[in-house]
Amino acid sequence: MTIDAGLVADLVWDSHAGFAFMRAEDLDELSRWRKTGIDFVSVNIGYDVEPWTRAIAALSGYRHWLRQHADRFVQVETIDDVHAAKQSGRLAVSFDLEGADALNGDLGMVDFYYRLGVRQMLFVYNRNNLVGGGCHDKDVGLTDFGRGVVKEMNRVGMVVDASHCSHRTSMELMERSTAPVVFSHSNARALHDHERNIADDQIKACAEQGGVIGINGVSLFLGPGDATDRILAHIDYMCERAGAAHVGIGLDSILDCQPDDALSEDALGPRAKEYWPPRQYPNAPMAFAPVEVLADITVGLEKRGYGAADIAGILGGNFARIAAEVWKPVAII
Repeated sequence: MTIDAGLVADLVWDSHAGFAFMRAEDLDELSRWRKTGIDFVSVNIGYDVEPWTRAIAALSGYRHWLRQHADRFVQVETIDDVHAAKQSGRLAVSFDLEGADALNGDLGMVDFYYRLGVRQMLFVYNRNNLVGGGCHDKDVGLTDFGRGVVKEMNRVGMVVDASHCSHRTSMELMERSTAPVVFSHSNARALHDHERNIADDQIKACAEQGGVIGINGVSLFLGPGDATDRILAHIDYMCERAGAAHVGIGLDSILDCQPDDALSEDALGPRAKEYWPPRQYPNAPMAFAPVEVLADITVGLEKRGYGAADIAGILGGNFARIAAEVWKPVAII
């Protein structure tokens, strides 16, 4: 099932796909995004769990693979590139980082990654790092280095992403950033009490600062029930508190070839329990809503009485607005 073009204007945008880099050829799975009717996806190239050099390897492999398959995909740099990709029937792709450990403590790496196609970066992945606090760790705020990273990201045009951050770090990001801050893939804690989800004051602060919150499709963060119904419930909750102009989609879908026990100690070693503490991640596989669920979400939004403009914004226009405002051409940074 594909998204009904009659219900959607302009761009359909998935603000985060949670791939764990294995080989560049796995990007062929992005054909599912294209067939579903999605115009843009941000692909993860690394996270704090892995060595920072893994992100470099992913960037090299992914960039090369996308060039080899330019008939179907295009790595974009500007919002104009996204529109051009849509017009040519290709899927627009950019990259994101889940955690600033990928900087290796070097502020100059922000510019380096941006020039290679990274258009948004989460500050922290669950555990505290050199820039600030994670959602499953002590609730600390930004460090001196973290404040420097915010300033440099604002300078180059990289979107500041507060998903996976501690409460205090997320609030300080929104206070300090001169550009809108997003939660690329975070759900409402009031609907399901998990530390990865965000509280009402975070939701309100994001909207007041001009940002957008992307709803993800991870069962552990949605709460029990049908995935589509739960995603729609989280969208409703966010819209009621932030306004439809500040809500989007970041499904955090993974590749079909990845195992259900991707967070297990067998898969990742002893660090698994550090980043996914058993008190929050019971010993059971998580379900990830497939990207094809967006078609049902589109229909569900219409049935719930959302107008065409709000549907278009939630499915892509709101995140596209952030990109148009924040991203800068590499030539001018």
